[in-house]
Amino acid sequence: MASKELEFALDVCKRAGALALKHFTSGIEMTMKPDNTPVTLADKECEDLIRNEIKAIFPNDAILGEEEGESGNCESNSRKWIIDPIDGTYNFARGIPIFSVQLALEIDGKIRVGVVYNPATGDAFYAESGFGAYKNAERLKVSKVEKIEDSLFLFGGPNRILKEGLWDGFTRCIEKSYRQRGLGDYLNFAYVFEGKGEATIEVGLYPWDLAPMKVLVEEAGGKFTDLDGGDSIYTGSCLVSNGRVHDAYLRLLKNP
Repeated sequence: MASKELEFALDVCKRAGALALKHFTSGIEMTMKPDNTPVTLADKECEDLIRNEIKAIFPNDAILGEEEGESGNCESNSRKWIIDPIDGTYNFARGIPIFSVQLALEIDGKIRVGVVYNPATGDAFYAESGFGAYKNAERLKVSKVEKIEDSLFLFGGPNRILKEGLWDGFTRCIEKSYRQRGLGDYLNFAYVFEGKGEATIEVGLYPWDLAPMKVLVEEAGGKFTDLDGGDSIYTGSCLVSNGRVHDAYLRLLKNP
């Protein structure tokens, strides 16, 4: 049975998604933040909605959000909600329906609850430690592909991969894998959760980009690490896989 935290996260993401969808269908202006990432009015409104609901239902919990930062003593509080009000803002602002509202709950340093909701498609991905991972009530399981040579390799922005000095390793992954797709944003991860792809890498990201992905892939039977093999969502990189091809991809990425 799902916890009240997971039920809450699903409900508030869907309500924030409905708010985002109003802007998506009417068109919205995008501006750039100091870190050169895009933002819209919808990002801010959606985060405000989620923050206010968390404060109303879980007033003692800390919050970390993309637009408004930290509140509630994130360093010392054992419970922290992590918000990405619109992941894929660039797509969102350009009318591309690959974006999502994301929310996760970290308890004692572990991600316990995660939700990824795309209001444009109505797809909700959600997971809770020990409860499993689901898409629209259907249980998710990663693929059973054992070899890189048989795998579908997914990736985010090649410009970030190049900037991080990983181009040679990235090229090795492309050469070794059977097929490759650069879908970007939540969709790369979702294909791994659903067993449609075997591995995806992302770099240059923030905790709110990665938090729900960690519990989702783990509850679907896969694996999450950063590119050094650690399990933190705070290092800015990740390899998410079905687990079976994980170590082989890490070796290709990091070793000549």
